[in-house]
Amino acid sequence: MSLREVSPLTLPLALIAHQVFRRHETYRVAVHLSLLLAPPALVAAYVARSQPYSAFLTAFVNALLSYLAALVTSVVVYRLSSFHPLASYPGPVWRRVSMIGPAAATVSGNRHRTFADMHKQYGDIVRTGPNELSIVDPTFVEPLLGTGGLPKGPNHIGGNMSEETNLVGIVDIPYHLQRRRPWNRGLKQSALKEYEPLLAERAQLLVQRLGDQSGSADLGLWLKYFGYDFMCDMAFGGGSELLRNGDKNNVWAIIEEGMVVCTVLHTLPWLGIYLGKIPSVVKPMLLLQENGRQMAKKRLERGSKTRDLYHYLCNEDLSDRSPPAIAELADDGILTVVAGSDTASMTMTNVFYCLLTHPEAYAKLQAEIDKFYPAGEPASETKHHRDMHYLHAVINEALRLYPPVPLGSQRRVPHSGAPVVVGSTVLPPGTVVYLPPWILHRDPRNFSFPDAFWPERWLITSGQLRHEDAQPPSSAKDATKMDISGLVHNEAAFTPFSIGPMNCPGKGLAMLEMRTVIVSLMKNFSFKLRDGWDPAKFEEELKDYFLVARPELPVTIERRRIVT
Repeated sequence: MSLREVSPLTLPLALIAHQVFRRHETYRVAVHLSLLLAPPALVAAYVARSQPYSAFLTAFVNALLSYLAALVTSVVVYRLSSFHPLASYPGPVWRRVSMIGPAAATVSGNRHRTFADMHKQYGDIVRTGPNELSIVDPTFVEPLLGTGGLPKGPNHIGGNMSEETNLVGIVDIPYHLQRRRPWNRGLKQSALKEYEPLLAERAQLLVQRLGDQSGSADLGLWLKYFGYDFMCDMAFGGGSELLRNGDKNNVWAIIEEGMVVCTVLHTLPWLGIYLGKIPSVVKPMLLLQENGRQMAKKRLERGSKTRDLYHYLCNEDLSDRSPPAIAELADDGILTVVAGSDTASMTMTNVFYCLLTHPEAYAKLQAEIDKFYPAGEPASETKHHRDMHYLHAVINEALRLYPPVPLGSQRRVPHSGAPVVVGSTVLPPGTVVYLPPWILHRDPRNFSFPDAFWPERWLITSGQLRHEDAQPPSSAKDATKMDISGLVHNEAAFTPFSIGPMNCPGKGLAMLEMRTVIVSLMKNFSFKLRDGWDPAKFEEELKDYFLVARPELPVTIERRRIVT
């Protein structure tokens, strides 16, 4: 049977299948195969009835080609048409057709810059995919991310290669909040106090290992080693000694290679489900998951030696509760190690980059650290942190310029729910939404001198510094005192850890970790950028693979003689 003969039968079936896919999104491979193969098979069986098997095969191939062509045409025409619910939102035409192109583009690591360019061209709300919007209006932050906001989007289904995802990707809000309870217990203020000895021990080892370097080092690399070791202490009671032994097992190479794959699969969740069935294709991801399972199993068998985060995740603090399933513990452990170590260590790298390229800020922070931590005062003593306003401002400013997750937390309007209305904007069911911190934080409508590293903005708005006493940022050559008096500072647009009940649960731990390490390093060492290294390369090489991928930060290191 020819294509012409089967097409009248396959066309209506393709149109029906399109509506089924559109209204009932599923990531189940069996359902996909049924919708893609069963209709052509039925057509072939009908037209080749009472004919040889070879006739059925010919009819099936022709029916399949006709059916898929009709299905693809129906999808593309609908997505480009005025009938699509997002038709009124501007954006590149090619992004309306499919997410395959955007997924391929993520490999470059420049998603955050691409989104910024689209917003410059198209405005505050841009259609970045067939059913996806990016919004950079801060009035949307609270309604979409805060209490009563939208559930998570489907991107982590792709990254996990399964509909069973870890805490950060759970779509069902009540279940997310249930799974979050042990995290909340393990990351409350009293629990953080228990972790200080672990943190102090690792920070001291970092100081020791940097002191062993012969004058120069890649500071970002050592902060990366520190972050991974410390989070393994927190998640599994130990198991990693990168600071002592180096990365002999290529742990970070596996993580970084896996994050590139993850970013592609975040954009095409269905592809993650399919590739998850082919172990050789996703070997780095599977190695990471298996390593997490083994470490979780050993930690569960060993029990608590110290009160680490897993003490709470295993429900060891609740005598009447049994531990969760090993798969859940492994997922939580991997999340702790990868997300926890990468975000904090990358932010510390960014802090030092900003300080080393702004000597006046470096000198101010050094003076504050020397004031609170004179000779004889342990750098691990955290009681001074709350009074170190400039340190807090420096960290906030680094988070503003370089948020750990540049595009932020993906959310989606539930398919089964009503449209979400914010002001005059209607978000139809099934719409995926981004509110990218990278763009919100660098918008002059939200922050004065948006591209400048200027910690003083946080001191002015918190009442620690008067407008008239503040100097404009050194990079803003034409700025005046008048510019400062009209300071724009919209903290509703500041979302490095997201907001609301599904924000980052580890914010408190990350801040404790960053303050302790920065104080420890600056108390003990003087840092300078290595001669001949171009600082402009740092931001150019900063990549967005869901989390920020770090460039090199080569420094020269000299011990400070005032420290005893």
